[in-house]
Amino acid sequence: MEEYWTFGFSVFTGLFAITNPIANVPVFLGLTDGAGKIEKHRINSKATMTAFIIIALFTLLGKFIFDFFGITIPAFKITGGLLIFYAGFRMLQSKKSNMRHLDEVAVDENIAISPLAIPLIAGPGTIVTTMNYVTDASYLYIAIVVAVAGLICWMNYLAFRYSNLIVEKIGNNVITVIGKIMGLIISIIGTTMVIDGIKLTIALG
Repeated sequence: MEEYWTFGFSVFTGLFAITNPIANVPVFLGLTDGAGKIEKHRINSKATMTAFIIIALFTLLGKFIFDFFGITIPAFKITGGLLIFYAGFRMLQSKKSNMRHLDEVAVDENIAISPLAIPLIAGPGTIVTTMNYVTDASYLYIAIVVAVAGLICWMNYLAFRYSNLIVEKIGNNVITVIGKIMGLIISIIGTTMVIDGIKLTIALG
């Protein structure tokens, strides 16, 4: 039993480091700026549920999916890196405007799928990490990975749900600064993933 707990803790540590719920809060706030409470809840629910489904599918069927569609890890890293860079670039370019009414703001709820669900939560790093944990693993270990992934997605859901409370406690100015810094960091992460993908392509080529 102890080995299962050790394995579960290892999976949790790895996935939490990649999909840090706290660090994702400024991203969520930046992308949903101007949206109402109900709209944010829909986006939040859709993003975290989609992320869990994606992680679970790749955990269970990852190798089959990659082989069936001829997807390579380098190509996946490059594409995911470009999407992450774009999300960070949007955060860097966003500008705070004056107070607006909800009916004057149109937020595309498709951001729940991209870039929130994928690649922010269920990105290449997350998917590759979970796939590595279940390589030649028993069904019980696979179930542990899926359960931990569900816990991580739930933590992201809670972080997004109480993002407004976090804003109230910290303040809009601090959140804005954090958002800009996170935008820069996310852009750098995206660039790094592209570089890693290119290096892997050269190494495998």
